[in-house]
Amino acid sequence: MNKTTAAITAVGKYVPDYVLTNKELETMVDTNDEWITTRTGIKERRILKEEGKGTSFLAIKAAEDLIERNNIDPKEIDLVIVATATPDMLVASTAVYTATKIGAVNAFAFDLQAACSSFLYGMSVASSYIESGRYKKVLLIGADKMSSIIDYTDRATCIIFGDGAGATLFEPNTDGYGFQDEYLRSDGVGRDFLKIEAGGSILPPSADTIKSRQHFVHQEGRTVFKFAVSNMADVSEKILERNNLTKETVNWLVPHQANKRIIEATANRIGLDDSKVMMNISKYGNTTSATLPLLLADYEKELKKGDNLIFAAFGGGFTWGSIYLKWAYNK
Repeated sequence: MNKTTAAITAVGKYVPDYVLTNKELETMVDTNDEWITTRTGIKERRILKEEGKGTSFLAIKAAEDLIERNNIDPKEIDLVIVATATPDMLVASTAVYTATKIGAVNAFAFDLQAACSSFLYGMSVASSYIESGRYKKVLLIGADKMSSIIDYTDRATCIIFGDGAGATLFEPNTDGYGFQDEYLRSDGVGRDFLKIEAGGSILPPSADTIKSRQHFVHQEGRTVFKFAVSNMADVSEKILERNNLTKETVNWLVPHQANKRIIEATANRIGLDDSKVMMNISKYGNTTSATLPLLLADYEKELKKGDNLIFAAFGGGFTWGSIYLKWAYNK
């Protein structure tokens, strides 16, 4: 009997209509288009402007795109996972609301939070549920409304992040396609360098925390960049070695879209040509949990059945890792 693996069988995406360009950011903070482009690779990012709409709106739209384009019956979905760093609200799960709104009435649901590694970790979780044999259709959504936690007077962070969502459907496969291997890591030293100080149980919201702008993302850019460059490259190299893969046998690097220089450093470490590196950071910026599924949606038509994909991500915490997946279909 062939081993059951978890294969991605469908993808979907959603990005808001509003485009925040580098030129517009020049009117908001002391920065310029050339500086942003040179150091990050970002030209524009999408922002969800509508009042009263949060991460669930993005997640629902991405899920509906997947469902409609692939003729999926939402009642057949067993589990909905929303990977996000910006849930709609505390306590009430964004995934549960999302599942209900898309008609996945037979699914259970939960959120998964590992900062920019959320979707990568979610791939591991979704695959484990499929490989257990107890579930047949797992919908994994990466969605973040980063504009809700960004200080648009802080030029160190406001140039980087955008809003968006991507969705993937995992199903059982017995032909050798799908999830092959993972190498996931974390280190609590990162807590000091990338965080939101207030709003949690250590420092609950107060007039003082709001006044001191402690509810926005704070990042020590140089430290985070240094950790990201070395660790994303390390785990990608490790996953290739463990699976006897080479630059010739890898078809695609699917890297978290945090910074073009980090992506290039990871690709260089494993010897991949630019033509094998998925990249859309110039259009969306860093959408945190959404970067990896947005890449899959944007590149879906170029993917071929049997392609070897190497996923890599790095996020706050610190969290990072790499996953090897064999693509399961031609579009």
